[in-house]
Amino acid sequence: MEKLSTAASLFGVVVAATALAMAVVGGEAAVVEQTFMVHEMNVTHLCNTTKIYVVNGRFPGPTVDVTEGDTVVVHVINRLPHGLTIHWHGVRQMRSCWADGAGYVTECPIHPGGEKTYRFNVTGQVGTLWWHAHVTCLRATINGAFIIRPRDGKYPFPTPAKDVPIIIGEWWELDLIELDRRMLDGNFDDNPLSATINGKLGDLSNCSGTVEESFVLDVKRGESYLLRVINTALFSEYYFKVAGHTFTVVGADGNYLTPYKTDMVTVAPGEAIDVLMFADAPPAYYHMVALANQPPPPDLQIPQLTSRGLVRYAGAAMDSNNLPMPMPVMPDQHNTMPSYYFRRNLTGLALPEQQQRHRVPAHVDERLLITLGLGSICRGGNTTTCKRGRSPETVVVATMNNVSFHHTNATALLEHYYDGTPEGVYTEDFPVRPPRPFNYTDRELIPAGPLEAALEPTAKAMRLRRFRYNASVEIVFQSTTLLQSDSNPMHLHGYDVFVLAQGLGNFDPKRDVEKFNYHNPQLRNTVQVPRGGWAAVRFLTDNPGMWYLHCHFEFHIIMGMATAFIVEDGPTPETSLPPPPPEFKRCGTNGLSQP
Repeated sequence: MEKLSTAASLFGVVVAATALAMAVVGGEAAVVEQTFMVHEMNVTHLCNTTKIYVVNGRFPGPTVDVTEGDTVVVHVINRLPHGLTIHWHGVRQMRSCWADGAGYVTECPIHPGGEKTYRFNVTGQVGTLWWHAHVTCLRATINGAFIIRPRDGKYPFPTPAKDVPIIIGEWWELDLIELDRRMLDGNFDDNPLSATINGKLGDLSNCSGTVEESFVLDVKRGESYLLRVINTALFSEYYFKVAGHTFTVVGADGNYLTPYKTDMVTVAPGEAIDVLMFADAPPAYYHMVALANQPPPPDLQIPQLTSRGLVRYAGAAMDSNNLPMPMPVMPDQHNTMPSYYFRRNLTGLALPEQQQRHRVPAHVDERLLITLGLGSICRGGNTTTCKRGRSPETVVVATMNNVSFHHTNATALLEHYYDGTPEGVYTEDFPVRPPRPFNYTDRELIPAGPLEAALEPTAKAMRLRRFRYNASVEIVFQSTTLLQSDSNPMHLHGYDVFVLAQGLGNFDPKRDVEKFNYHNPQLRNTVQVPRGGWAAVRFLTDNPGMWYLHCHFEFHIIMGMATAFIVEDGPTPETSLPPPPPEFKRCGTNGLSQP
């Protein structure tokens, strides 16, 4: 955790009571209140002092630690010169869509100097989620863990001696608002300077190469530790290992998994993976390493990003002979197959009291095939006839079924849906399939050329999809190789989805449906669609409201790889979206929340 600068303390950010109150309600569940003061802070890394944006003087920010069934109340005070929202990533928000915190989707940003209270319940979820800013690139430093503990205190695995968030992120010297502006202008040449583990760069970087710059996990031999591994990065999926140790994966995205033993965790942006680590090595110091992976050329390349921390056993001393501390053997940064195989080995674990929630819908009411890739729109906006293939006549955009989402910065979609005034704001015709089939994973489509250019034309629009309440929806996400071959961590707000299967190459319904796991699939809020492959998910639309769907790579969001799902009200008040709560602040005329 970084220390407050003098300037930050002037804001009164010495919030001694971050967790302000826990008032018992109904004998067991509680109301848990916290205050988030969002402000600027100066931090020195890599020989330079950088202005960053933080909550309560901390990077990462404070952990929200609650028990299943609690009501969460967070008071956000915005002391930034920019608007922002806070999104509670992975919280189901049952009938509380107004508190989801998706900027310009469920609310307009909190205006500079303004305040907002988020209030919602956490029921039916146990494990690790997280929270983050949901406007521009601010989530790179405005983020933290969100832990939901079981009401009875019991886990379906040995109770650990301690649990520790391991938050993997990135260190940017470029101002995050400027980064966002450059990407909106189509400039994607900027990169982070380092990876971070719990805000620390590690001992590999110039001018930061000391143990003091490393996150240190203190352990005792013979005890187990629950590591809550969260990827908050803007750009990269990460491999995570600890030298001389193995993990047992036990949960992901606030849901239990069948225990799976491995020596490496793969975590994509938006994901949270729970692993048990048993401290069974000889007492010593051991390196932990977070390494970003990326597709090989000809995909656009970023520098190799690595951070490393330490596992320090009680009673261990630094080697007096200056022998190197054990280092884990990491995959090549361009080898993305370990990510694919890691996820292929994960299955869900439903406790007896969760059987109903973990039952996969047997029928399907609506099927969607959504292709994920890049495309282009003509400059000027009035013509569809221009030279393609990374031509100066076009702007490269990210697409879903050749539609690039047009993000508004003037209003909130949920308000227009609730008020019945969608005209001129959005349409409800997001396509259920791509406009034309092609060989989606043809490597010849990555470099610009005639074959690729014919597939580039894209619509820039705010096209949403409406579903009736309690419909069974199946989506096959298909990664493509149009101008790139990235994986795609797809995050759906307000829902967990059953991950039925994933595969490499093009999805073939005649062959691949036979691979669907209906018995014990994972429940996830963020689904990593493999590079050059596909992922099939299914869910029941039991949560009315307006729910954002997007890739969690920040450059893909800004480029338009997003849409929103409207879920209609059910037949009763208990199955309908309620009116906005008293603390909700509607949009003003300037695209920010009203004072």
